[in-house]
Amino acid sequence: MATRPAIPKNIDDYVAAFSPEVQAILERIRATIHNVAPEAQETISYRIPAFTLNGTLVYFAAFKNHIGFYPPVSGDARLEKAIQSYAGEKGNLRFPLDQPMPYQLIERIVKLRVKQNSKKAAARAKKVP
Repeated sequence: MATRPAIPKNIDDYVAAFSPEVQAILERIRATIHNVAPEAQETISYRIPAFTLNGTLVYFAAFKNHIGFYPPVSGDARLEKAIQSYAGEKGNLRFPLDQPMPYQLIERIVKLRVKQNSKKAAARAKKVP
């Protein structure tokens, strides 16, 4: 009977489970997120790395042939057009491992998510008496 892989305790554990080539990509994605959102908190959610800032900011995960990036992007027409070639069946993004990783695109996505989450947090704060 096959056993499930251990749930990583943190992003370091998650990254360590991959080849050195994939580790380098995951660490650069992690650094890109931190550069855009230095206040964001790292966590593991759904067994994959996640960053939170006023709610969930982004998730990312390594697969055999691609890096998955979540959640789906909406609210910026230019960015939505830029990610079209990476969109998966549910709008989540798939960055192929055999192509250059679009770190600048990841940066733009995180900036949008920070802005969206900040706006939602401000709206919630106004509702609370």
